[in-house]
This record gives sequence, C-alpha cells and structure tokens, in this order.
Amino acid sequence: MSLWTSEDISSATGGRVTQSRAVSGISIDTRTLEKGDLFVALNAVRDGHDFVLDALEKGAGAVMVSRLPDGLRADAPVILVEDVQKALEALAKASRTRSKAKILAITGSVGKTSTKDMLRTVLEKQGHTHASVASYNNHWGVPLTLARMPVETEYGIFEIGMNHPGEIAPLARLVKPDVVLITTVSEAHLEAFGSIEAIAAEKATIMDGLNTNGTAVLNADILTKVVLREMADQIACEQVWFGRGKVDAQLTLCETRNDTTYAEINLAGKFLSYELKSLGSHFALNALGAIAASQVLGVDTDRAAQDMSLWTPVQGRGSRSLVDLSSGSIELIDDAYNANPASMAAALQVLAMSKGERRIAIIGDMKELGTSAEEIHADLAGLDALNEIDRLYLVGPLMGALYAKLPPNRRGFHVNTAAEIIERQADILKPGDCVLVKASLGIGLGAVVKAILQLGQCQGMPVERDI
Repeated sequence: MSLWTSEDISSATGGRVTQSRAVSGISIDTRTLEKGDLFVALNAVRDGHDFVLDALEKGAGAVMVSRLPDGLRADAPVILVEDVQKALEALAKASRTRSKAKILAITGSVGKTSTKDMLRTVLEKQGHTHASVASYNNHWGVPLTLARMPVETEYGIFEIGMNHPGEIAPLARLVKPDVVLITTVSEAHLEAFGSIEAIAAEKATIMDGLNTNGTAVLNADILTKVVLREMADQIACEQVWFGRGKVDAQLTLCETRNDTTYAEINLAGKFLSYELKSLGSHFALNALGAIAASQVLGVDTDRAAQDMSLWTPVQGRGSRSLVDLSSGSIELIDDAYNANPASMAAALQVLAMSKGERRIAIIGDMKELGTSAEEIHADLAGLDALNEIDRLYLVGPLMGALYAKLPPNRRGFHVNTAAEIIERQADILKPGDCVLVKASLGIGLGAVVKAILQLGQCQGMPVERDI
C-alpha cells in the first residue's frame, strides 16, 4: 500500500524528483529498511548520505538527499532537497494536515514509553492505531513517526522527550495533538534545568501544541502540579486530572495479586477495574492516565480497561524473564534502558514485592542530575524498599555515595564498570534469586542483562503476555 507518492513528497518538501515513484514506508537506517521504503539520508550520528547506495541496493523505493553521493546511478529515484531534516519536518507537517486521526501526545520524566505502549495496546483494539516505535521522541524521531502515519489512521500516539530547554514545544506544535498526557515530573535531566520546577515548566509546554478545544490529562499526585495547572489555565484548555486523590480520574485501589497488579478506578462516577501483568503501583497510575486519555478520545473505556491485561513491559523497561539453570532458575527484571530517581525508586519497590529466595539489585549511576547527583544517589538508602532487598551491587562512580550509606548486611560490592559485574556474576547470583538490573543507559548494564540471559535458556515468564 502506498504511503506517499514522489509528487506528494515534492509538494510537501519543495524537493526535485528524478523519477515518479510511490513509497510504502520511511526509513533512516539501512539495517531495518524494507523494500519500497523512502530512505531519508539524515545527518545524525552518521551522515545518511554515506548509505544511500546501500539503501537502493536493498530495494529502497526512493531516496531523499541534499546532495548526490558519488557512484549514484543516473536513473536512481531521488528526491533532492535543500536540507534533509527540514524536509522530513515538512513531510511530517503534510502528514498531520491530511490526517483525520485523533492525535495524542505524551511526555513525562518517567513512564512515557510504557504509557504510550499501554495506549497502543488498548487503542489498536478499537481502531487503526499508529504510534512511535521504541523511544522515537526527539527532533528527528517525532517528525519521522508523523511522516510514517498512514492516511487511514484513526488514533495516533506520539511520545515527546527532551534533554534541554525549548525542545518540547516545537515538536508538540508539529504533532498538533487533540489530547496531551503528562505522566509525571521528577529530577530527570536536572543538570540541564537546575530545578524540578523548571523541568515541570518544560514538560508543560507540550500544551502549546494542543488543537483548539484540546484536553490536557495531568498527574495530580506530583509536587509540581501547580506548574502544570498554570500552563493549562494560561492556554485555557480542558483539564483532566488523574491520581490517588479526589480528582477526575481516581485510583481507588491498587494491590498486588500473585504476579500481577490489580487496580480499581473512578472515572468521574464510572467505576472500572483492570489487571496488569507486571508489578508496581507506578504502572497502575500510568494505566489510569492512559484510560483517562482514552475516555477523552471517545473510545470504549470498559474495553480499554479490560485490554490493559494485554500490555507487558518491553526489554530494558521492566520486562521479566526466567533464566533456566541446571540447578534451578533466576528471575530477571530488565530495567537497564534508563534511570532517574523516581524510576529507580519504583523499580526497587517492584523488586521488593517480587518473589524469590533472595532479592538482588544490580543498579548503576543515574545521569544528568547536576551538582546534587551524589546526594540524590545517597538518598536512595532511605527507601523503604531496601528493607526487603537482600543485596545491592552498585556500578559507577556516583553509586559510591549510596554504598557508603548502606548497612553492611545489604552491601554487595561497588565497582565502576559493567564489565566488572560480569566478571563477578558467579559470586552474585544463585538459583532462586530475583535480580533487578537498572541504570542510565550510558552505564552499560544492558551487557549485564545479556550476560545473565546467557547463563541458561531464557524464556518469558507465564505472567507476562514495558521507564
């Protein structure tokens, strides 16, 4: 099925077309390119122009470039533009203009990706749904996702992230959502913002992109909710607040039942319940936000609540697996993709609730926390969850501050690199353990997850079908 014709692309971008073609998808990576895709030669980590010939050899329907690479055959299907990034944004804008879909945009310090996946799980059961893949939430990921949106889409879900001030609003204005959802605000990226209030103010700018008569679904449980309310009042959008208190969408009950989280909610007088095949009250709260947003979109919330049981965390964001060993098994909680104080606390609480002969935490530094980083790491020692964790093994220079505060009976050891953990994993893990692996991505604990999985045959836990 055609996604774009070369004429459509030329009209949107002002590019010059060498051959009339239709493309079925859009790719920026030749490793995942499918036959018929438009290959967009972005200049990001590497210059995409270096891979144009490879893309054509793999069957790209056309290529979008700002210069013709050496060796390009004369009859190659090319769309020549002045600036590839700006052309991608123009194509994204054209996609939004032609679409009749109901569009939702999500941001938050924690839970963006898991909440996006929850929404995709429930909305795709009720209509043609298009959503960001992985964590495509930055200056190229958002326009790429938007440009990829099929014209027949009924529900579009977009994740919007940030590392520095001023990043969210332009992306929100590109997406032009009908509904925005802010999951939570915490100290993530504190180094770039200086205060949690400044982080909240940046998150709140997602409301700048709201369509006329748009609605903001906002977390009432966070300390900086007043910052969100001020922005919502300023732009005069509809507001739906969710949380544990007496708000529009209330979490009235949350409890653990075996290996699941059971929740009951009150949506302005409508009482629903749902079950999540993952432990954690933070997941229950994310699901509440997702159902509240679904209600604004006009879908069947009874079915949305029922279908929440189909969602499960993805690899690196809380997924759980059993690693079979000759003398037993290890339960692995893989949360190694990212970490900040709020998500670390939530993950440690999940571990504390997990079953296992021992509960083991392998956790690493949380990045971008500024001058308070050591203090924030040390403060983890005060979490109640640590009383239920048998040993903590710490990775990275900043985790030395936590190691110094741990009681001797909780201390494993402290090292600076993931490689040192891997070398000593035989001293850490025993059959019957439940082990959490979590850190900021740059610490490299994904390699620790891989090493644990290689200890034996890995299989998904029956309770599983996503900071």
